[in-house]
Amino acid sequence: MSDQVFRVMLRMQIKTGMENDFEQVWREVGDSVTDHPANIGQWLSRSAEEEGIYYIVSDWVDEPQFREFETSDGHLKHRQLLHPYRSGGSMTTMHVVAALAGSAGQQS
Repeated sequence: MSDQVFRVMLRMQIKTGMENDFEQVWREVGDSVTDHPANIGQWLSRSAEEEGIYYIVSDWVDEPQFREFETSDGHLKHRQLLHPYRSGGSMTTMHVVAALAGSAGQQS
């Protein structure tokens, strides 16, 4: 990863009892994000410490292209499909400045 990679991290509180449905819908609509030519990838993680808390991390080639996606009709549809499961959340953005691969992630 270069220092141009723009990372977005969403913290989402999912309504109690709706976690499995949220995960399923996220998988079903995820290509609306990953099909964007500026998207490098995205990951869904469930907190190991807090019930109903999820983190969505997505990497983008740069901030301007993410911001363009963020205001697009495609993104609005994506958000509308996931919104019924949310009871709260926040977004953090950052520029990746360095990346180090761990031993388990390196291939021989």
